[in-house]
Amino acid sequence: MQKRHRIQFPQAESTHLGQDEAFFYLQQSHGQRKIRFHDYDEIYQVPGLYEQVFYDRLKCVSPSKVASILDSAVNQSRDNFSELRVLDLGAGNGMMGEELKKRGVSRLIGVDIIPEAYEAVIRDRPGTYDAYYIEDFSNLNDEKTDEIASWQCDCMVTVAALGFGDIPGKAFLAAFNIIKSEAWVAFNIKETFFDHNDESGFSKMIRELIFSKYLDVYHIERYRHRLSIDGKPLFYFAIAGRKVADVPDEFLESKGIGA
Repeated sequence: MQKRHRIQFPQAESTHLGQDEAFFYLQQSHGQRKIRFHDYDEIYQVPGLYEQVFYDRLKCVSPSKVASILDSAVNQSRDNFSELRVLDLGAGNGMMGEELKKRGVSRLIGVDIIPEAYEAVIRDRPGTYDAYYIEDFSNLNDEKTDEIASWQCDCMVTVAALGFGDIPGKAFLAAFNIIKSEAWVAFNIKETFFDHNDESGFSKMIRELIFSKYLDVYHIERYRHRLSIDGKPLFYFAIAGRKVADVPDEFLESKGIGA
C-alpha cells in the first residue's frame, strides 16, 4: 500500500498565485518542505506524492478525459483504438500511459525531459511503456529523431503539459512531425489559451494549429481539469483530431517560436 504523505496547502497566499506559481508544503520528520506544483523533478522523487496531490486532493481527471475523447474520435473512423502506436509526450510518471494501457493500445512510447520522470515510471509503473526517452524535443538531433520515428507512432497524446513552459510550442510541433503523416492527436490546454487576448507564442500556435490544414479536429470539449488549491475549478479544453500532414518550418516561424 502506498505511503500517505502529510500535505498542507497555503492559505492566505494561495488566492493571488497563478496556476504555475502554486505550491504546497510536504510535512516531513525533519521539518516542512515547500514544493511548487511545477517542480516535477522534486515531486516524482517521492513515491505517491504526485498522485496524492493532484489526483486525490485536487481531483484531476485529465488522463481519463483525454483518453476518452481520443477513443471517441477514433470511433468516428475505421481505425481501431487497440491498434494505435502512441507517443506520450510529457509522459511524466506514467499516469496517461497507464490509462492508455488499460484501454489496450498496441505500442506506447514515453517521452519526458527530466530523468526523475523515467525513474518514477520504472519504480511505480514498470512495463507500462515499450520505450521511454529522456529528450528535449526543442533540440532533438537527427539520430534520435530517426530512432523515435522508427516506432512508427500513429498517435500522439499530451496531457497537462502544454503551456507554462513545460512543453514549448516548438517541442510539441517537433513531436507532431515525428509521428506518421496521418495520425491521431489528443491533448488538453488551459481554457485561457483559447482567448484571443492571449498573445503569447504558444497560445497563438495552438489556435492556429487547431484551425489549420494540418489538423482535422474531431472532438473539442470543455471540462474541469482539477481543483485549484483554494477549491475553485480549473477548466481546460480536451482536443482530439487527425493529423493530415507535417507542419513546415515556416509555420513555426510565423508564430514566433523559431524553426
